[in-house]
Amino acid sequence: MSATIDAAREVYITGLRNQHAIENQAIELLERQIGRLENYPEMVDRMRQHLEESRQQAARIEELLAGLNTSHSTLKDMVTSFMGNVAALGHAPASDEVVKNTLANYAFEHYEIASYQGLLVVAEAAGQGASTSVLQQSLQEEQSMAQWIEAHLKPTMLRYVERYAGGDTSGR
Repeated sequence: MSATIDAAREVYITGLRNQHAIENQAIELLERQIGRLENYPEMVDRMRQHLEESRQQAARIEELLAGLNTSHSTLKDMVTSFMGNVAALGHAPASDEVVKNTLANYAFEHYEIASYQGLLVVAEAAGQGASTSVLQQSLQEEQSMAQWIEAHLKPTMLRYVERYAGGDTSGR
């Protein structure tokens, strides 16, 4: 292998490990938020779907790493899972929790989109073109979730305002 392909392979493996950790963070965020959205059932349904997608994405990344004779980073997974818990809990006491979570989730989905797009580039450079269909599937799932959040941003905000105007300050 050339030095460039070797370097690309190292970057690819690091990227996969990072993305696995990010998926664990997403799982933590989703699990925490789902239990706190009793007034937004359509959001709960979509988040449950995306929770399962995130679990499948993490499993797919584990398979890609195994195919490269390596595995995910337990330390990175633990740190980002912890960060996911902290982020989810950070919004919990807020009177506008659902608003903060919606905006944060929209940004997080775009971060994941960018991460998968970067992984696709590096996979090709590392000679791992066979893995691009798996990464593309995850990218499409992230794009779909981001589009769902965007499409529901206005109704979510308006429902929150309505509930707030009616004296409900729970934010969820």
